[in-house]
Amino acid sequence: MNKTLKATPPVQLWEVFIRSRSGLAHKHVGSLHAEDAELALQAARNLFTRRGEGLSIWVVPSHLIIASDPSEKGMLFEPAFSKAYRHPTFYNVPEEVGHM
Repeated sequence: MNKTLKATPPVQLWEVFIRSRSGLAHKHVGSLHAEDAELALQAARNLFTRRGEGLSIWVVPSHLIIASDPSEKGMLFEPAFSKAYRHPTFYNVPEEVGHM
């Protein structure tokens, strides 16, 4: 008897982000393995929102996330300190605007 083996689809690592309420940012809650985006979304729902705490779920293939190298922190972030216009410290905010 000759059995034909099916090739199994590649399993990817996915990063999961959940938004718990409107107006809040999505937060990374963990990782999971899945064959495709639809299965990753279903698995994320099952694993990370069991008590209905999520409003929105993002799943992103891990290999598509580009991260900075912590050893290059100085080169990446220090130039921001030399640009005073990025920080509202050199002018006064009118009271009618500053208080809500």
